[in-house]
Amino acid sequence: MTKPPVRSSASLRHRLAERGIDSQLLLLVPAVVFALLLFVYPFAYGIGLTFQPLERTQEQWGGGFFSNYLAFFQDPFLFDSVWITMRLAIPAALFNVIISIPIAFKLRGKFRGKRLMSTLLVLPITLGTVLTAQGLLIFAGRQGWLNRFLLETGIISEPLQLVNNYLGVMFSLVISGFPFAYLLISSYLSGIDPSLEAAAKTLGANWRQRFRRVTLPLLAPGLATTFILTFVLAFSVFPSARLVGDPGGDTRVMALMAYRAFGEQQDYAMASTIAIMMGLVELVIIGFVLFGRSFLYKGSTGGKG
Repeated sequence: MTKPPVRSSASLRHRLAERGIDSQLLLLVPAVVFALLLFVYPFAYGIGLTFQPLERTQEQWGGGFFSNYLAFFQDPFLFDSVWITMRLAIPAALFNVIISIPIAFKLRGKFRGKRLMSTLLVLPITLGTVLTAQGLLIFAGRQGWLNRFLLETGIISEPLQLVNNYLGVMFSLVISGFPFAYLLISSYLSGIDPSLEAAAKTLGANWRQRFRRVTLPLLAPGLATTFILTFVLAFSVFPSARLVGDPGGDTRVMALMAYRAFGEQQDYAMASTIAIMMGLVELVIIGFVLFGRSFLYKGSTGGKG
């Protein structure tokens, strides 16, 4: 004869607390509501819009509910914006990461004027993309200071075309993205124990060997994270592509295509489709970078970033 189960004398509150459920979880409610209202719901609503194409889109491309996606992949004017955006975002992110490494190395030690130098390097964060673009137009435009100086000194005979093209947007992305890359890499470097490099030096390793075998493996996760963040920042470029680029040509980025569909064509469904495709492309690049990072180093990050 089986005995009846013994009921716990502990209160329900104590039993829940043993499972990690207590009144402190109520503090998460505002964050959950915030995420639902400002991220989950708009995201789900945007996905729903992509399956509600306009009649003219269905008539031109067919496909019923999938007309927006067919239009995106079959219309060269839209689909080429993917490669145009990546041709800007990937080089800008790579350049910002690569150039930040030696600068962060140089500034990680203590020396006079370090704070001033660090302040100057991160100052572009306070400018914003619009002010950065305006500064580029004033400095590097056809009638800007740089071209006037070069013309008056006889170095060039015609103004250089440094803005309103691919170069103008690239300059803007580098200026606005470098401070983030520098701060992140500096943070990771500050968490690497200097005694590791000192030990390698006592064993006869030169600075190249110390960097390749000691510092780089420890810094690799931080470099991957830095690249991802700067890439996402550059991939969503909009003001620079419009102000110092060629919106209808070689800087026809995806954000501009989404704005064109939303603001000019009043095609909210297509604008949502482009936005969803932007997110998918970013996820693919992020996944590729994280997968590649696993082959470089599988230990702890070694940094504080």
